Amino acid sequence: MPVEGAGSASYNKASYWYYPWGPSVTHKGVDIFAPKGTAVHSSVRGLVLMKGNFGRGGKVVLILGPKWRLHYYAHLSEIKTSVLAFVTPTSVIGNVGNSGNAQGKPPHLHYSIFTMLPYPWNIDGDHQGWMKMFYLNPISYF
Repeated sequence: MPVEGAGSASYNKASYWYYPWGPSVTHKGVDIFAPKGTAVHSSVRGLVLMKGNFGRGGKVVLILGPKWRLHYYAHLSEIKTSVLAFVTPTSVIGNVGNSGNAQGKPPHLHYSIFTMLPYPWNIDGDHQGWMKMFYLNPISYF
């Protein structure tokens, strides 16, 4: 769980791949709600590939973790890591916020896991179901 102190009541178990979800069509991650400023930890050991303020995601951190998986943390209020930093689950990479298209909404972390090695067996008939070969359900890793 990347949000400090969060538990199963902090997110909706049905939010992964929820449809319809605005410009993204489907929700390809999970939103974990917590008070603004709550610490966000890396979920894995990895390398910070990107950080910054990026459109809909707002303040974002992207970490390359084991098995060539990318861990995406969005809507942060503050980023507390640097590009090329090696992080662990004890590393604070930012704070929960509502930046990007989450402005005006309750503070939360949007967390997604993307695999660069496709899993074609995950494809199904859902909206954008073919894209499931690139996304993993983060809830199953909590």
